[in-house]
This record gives sequence, C-alpha cells and structure tokens, in this order.
Amino acid sequence: MTDIINKIEDNVVDPILVLLFAIAFLVFIWGVFTYVVHADDPTKRSEGGKGMIYGVIGMFIMFSVFGIINLIASTVQGL
Repeated sequence: MTDIINKIEDNVVDPILVLLFAIAFLVFIWGVFTYVVHADDPTKRSEGGKGMIYGVIGMFIMFSVFGIINLIASTVQGL
C-alpha cells in the first residue's frame, strides 16, 4: 500500500505541484515586470501589483499543499 502511495506521490502529485508552483512564480515575475515597466501608468501599475499578490498567494498555496500531502503520506505510511 505504501509503495503505491509513494509512486503516486513521486510520479503524479509532485510534478503537478512543481508545475503549478512554476506558474505561480511566473505570474509573480510578470507582475513585477508590469509594475516596473509601466510605473508611470497607475492602471498598469495596479495590474502589476495584483499579479505579484496573486503569484505570492499561489506559491503559498503550493507550499501548503506540498506540506499537507507529505503529512498525509507520512501518516498513512505509519499505519
């Protein structure tokens, strides 16, 4: 049972989490880029700020999900 859970975690869940974290990081970087390049336009600067916030929230969620999954996996392995 634990071998199956480990294989699913290693081959399915972890790559998906890494991909989603990378997307959140790119959203953050795009927000920083938009904020800096369009510093004179308040509308674009606001959009850039929102992108940075969404990116940070996304990265936080991915870190949290990664921790929760590892906690569940270690709990199941202990049974």
